[in-house]
Amino acid sequence: MRLCSSVRVGGAASIVDRPAAQPGTGARIGADVGRPAASLASMAVVAGDAAPSGRPAYPAAWEADVVLADGSTTHVRPILTTDADALQTFHVGQSERSTYLRFFAPLQRLPERDLQRLVTVDHVDRVALVAVASDGSGLEHILGVARYDRVGTDEAEVAFNVADAVQGRGLGSVLLEHLAAAARERGVRRFVAEVLPQNGRMIAVFREAGYEVRQRTEDGIVAVGFDIDPTDRSLAVMADREHRAESLSMRALLEARSVVVVGPGPDADATLHGRQAARALQNLTASGTGVSVHAVGLPADVAADAGVRLYPQVHDVPGPVQLAVVAVPAPEAVPVVRALGTLGVRGVVLLSAGFGETGPDGLELQRTLLRTAHSAGIRVVGPASYGLLSLGEDVTLNASLAAEQPDRGRIGLFCQSAPLAVALLAAVRRRGLGIAELVSSGHRADVSGNDVMQFWGDDDGTDVVGLYLESIGNPRKFSRIARRLALTKPVVVVTAGRSGQVVPPGHAVRPTYAPPRTLEEVLRQAGVIRVDNTHQLLDVAQLLAHQPLPAGRRTAILASSASVAALVAEAASASGLQVSGLVELLPEDADDETVRSTVGRLYADPESDVVLVVSIPTVGDVSSTLPSSVAHAAASTGKATAACLLDLHGITPALTAPGGDGRSWTVPAYSTPEDAALALGRAARYAVWRAGDRGRPVHPTGADTRAARRLVARWLGEPGVGAVLPLDALRTRELLATVGVDVLPSYPVHDADEAVDVARAIGWPVAVKTTVPALRHRADLGGVRLDVADEVELRADVEAVLTLAAAHRGDATDAPLEVQSMAPHGSACVVRSAEDPLFGPIVSFGLGGDAFDLLGDVTYGFPPLTDVDVGELVRSARATPRLFGYRGLPAVDVASLEDLIARVAVLADDLPELRMLEVNPVVVSEHGSVALGARATLAPADRTDATRRLAST
Repeated sequence: MRLCSSVRVGGAASIVDRPAAQPGTGARIGADVGRPAASLASMAVVAGDAAPSGRPAYPAAWEADVVLADGSTTHVRPILTTDADALQTFHVGQSERSTYLRFFAPLQRLPERDLQRLVTVDHVDRVALVAVASDGSGLEHILGVARYDRVGTDEAEVAFNVADAVQGRGLGSVLLEHLAAAARERGVRRFVAEVLPQNGRMIAVFREAGYEVRQRTEDGIVAVGFDIDPTDRSLAVMADREHRAESLSMRALLEARSVVVVGPGPDADATLHGRQAARALQNLTASGTGVSVHAVGLPADVAADAGVRLYPQVHDVPGPVQLAVVAVPAPEAVPVVRALGTLGVRGVVLLSAGFGETGPDGLELQRTLLRTAHSAGIRVVGPASYGLLSLGEDVTLNASLAAEQPDRGRIGLFCQSAPLAVALLAAVRRRGLGIAELVSSGHRADVSGNDVMQFWGDDDGTDVVGLYLESIGNPRKFSRIARRLALTKPVVVVTAGRSGQVVPPGHAVRPTYAPPRTLEEVLRQAGVIRVDNTHQLLDVAQLLAHQPLPAGRRTAILASSASVAALVAEAASASGLQVSGLVELLPEDADDETVRSTVGRLYADPESDVVLVVSIPTVGDVSSTLPSSVAHAAASTGKATAACLLDLHGITPALTAPGGDGRSWTVPAYSTPEDAALALGRAARYAVWRAGDRGRPVHPTGADTRAARRLVARWLGEPGVGAVLPLDALRTRELLATVGVDVLPSYPVHDADEAVDVARAIGWPVAVKTTVPALRHRADLGGVRLDVADEVELRADVEAVLTLAAAHRGDATDAPLEVQSMAPHGSACVVRSAEDPLFGPIVSFGLGGDAFDLLGDVTYGFPPLTDVDVGELVRSARATPRLFGYRGLPAVDVASLEDLIARVAVLADDLPELRMLEVNPVVVSEHGSVALGARATLAPADRTDATRRLAST
């Protein structure tokens, strides 16, 4: 028997079972990112820790719930020895052709010896992953297997086998992504495989994953090989697969045409769950035609009033059913969801609370619920969801608790909190604002803003996206998806609290040590329009939905008096607009002809891009001619306009007119001039971002992150290394050298004699520095002496610095010095990176000194960065003008500084073990940049933002 995956074993095989405390848990999804260490211990020993009795640890971190190409879900995990029977059943169920392609021979059953070998792995040199699904009884069956066997230091032989019934759903690509990630974690950098020539599908999986595949044919066998380090193309392929899969999974929910409502029982109508189920049933049946509705667990009279058939049990409902709305006590939710899997349900809207927000037991119940749902191919909206609302052209799906629904429009809304969803919908109705969809994720245990943004990216019926986020569980993924969406559709976001780091009960979110400004920078880099509250969210959304994008910031103003015009101009300037265009005054007693001529003159001004119209009469009403004149002028010229007209609010027929393209455009009406100006200002800022060049990912020449990973793996694998490993100066320089950052060596000395010896060895002139933290790098405070040209000067400087240091340290002998070759004069900068548990790698930049240390003049970037991102990172600091010839100073070589930052960013992105790196100072001169000092700290990787996982915002 010849296996596609080599039977050679690079290390001793051991039998590794899932720990007994773990049955049915461990799905690595967005809701688990905040799991406490204690609960991890109850599940499994995480990868990299010592396992009991010296056995290899079960890598629980490799478990993941994933979305397949058709929008369904499945669970991927490492294989267990207890999977032997399931693997045999999987093998026997395969077609003869599939078996032959996998084993190069017809094989009806796996021999017992081979079966045990296939399920026995060490999770290091022999790794196997299985994709599993559950049937209605909760038993798992295998859908696919992927495995590798190490055949060299960093090379492994790989093989895949996917069930015939699920081929074409992208499972092979998903398994490849997971297996490659696990292999990289174990130091494997290249996959090889032997494939029969007729197995073109498997070779296509390798190529379509974005890898550069090399192949040759020998003795009728195709040998293929490819590096598995991520590339721009492979990352783009993974992101595209993620986008399509998650978009389809949301489409199955939002375009569902058959729904079952499951309540707590016919005698529980007075309970909260009973009222929720009854309301959901009434809303579904009252929202129109096109949706078939069934009911389970509701009083007979409620079902009769809604005109639907009532079934005794979920199993009695005739399938298939696409969507379920569930309102039952939390302990009953798991069996209900398991039963729904037999109906082919693709999504569950869980109105019930009582899960993660109640404590550890509730969180464990929530994980069990998700594992049950995902193993059955079901997405979950909730718990504690207000529901979802989809207003299509032909069909209205009101699977929510909203008895009064808004008009149909082209705005997509996402809101986590159910109570705030109530307020948001009420505000939408008051404004006359139409929406396309509303999704309330509740505690967003599964479906999140990320998923819905993926759908809106493909949805032709949505022009603007608005998100109310109570917490963001995966900022890196959110940024990636939001940036992609914002390139085509505006994304308006309000977060709970300015920092966006509020974590309501029930939201499992990792801790963060990043400063409060971090989220603001994440959103800015992603092109998201951030606002302060839901009022502003709708202010901005209604403008973007009903007016064209501003062509610029130049603003023309029409006001009812000079004083009002002054206030409007101030509001416009405060919102980032430029009041350089025409300002027209229209008295409140102006006749119709004057109104029309004034409006025409205003919109004819070639020096303006947007228009603010404010008319607040002190006596009487706004001229009846003004709204119509403004609406027609705005529609015909395409100039984005916002208005503040007495007694008009939101989207009104009075401010609606057809444009030259035949589309009706409406000038939104605001309560105050400040609201109108803010909406226009945010829209103009977004238009500038969207029209700008977003650049290309940085790939500095000579940056070898593979070499960096080898160094880090070796250092962290040394005996006696703790949870955190601070690197000494030599190792820090060695690590930075792998990406082309050279740190000028410095030499520790204790007295003048040692300093003179070093200076003679490295050559004059030199710099002398104290290592006292308060004085380090501070020439202005006397801790650094530069351009020391000879021995006499050096001895004097050493004595002075030691004396100064003694005042801070108490004893001069405890304050060693450093001697270093002189670098060219220039501006001192600080470049840092930090691996945050929530945000992932964060790169920061600032000019050295008080601006950085005291005033917090620091800018942030979030890898992967483009060349434009790096440029903005440097130019966004308030002290940056010093680099460009401020007050007669010579301009420095900013390009060399940007190159250094790019190298640090690439290292931080590719090396999650890099817990902290500081390059300080970086002296930027007219002809280059020199790093004079650096320090770094390593720790085991703990990043959870991979595209291959279900991960929520």
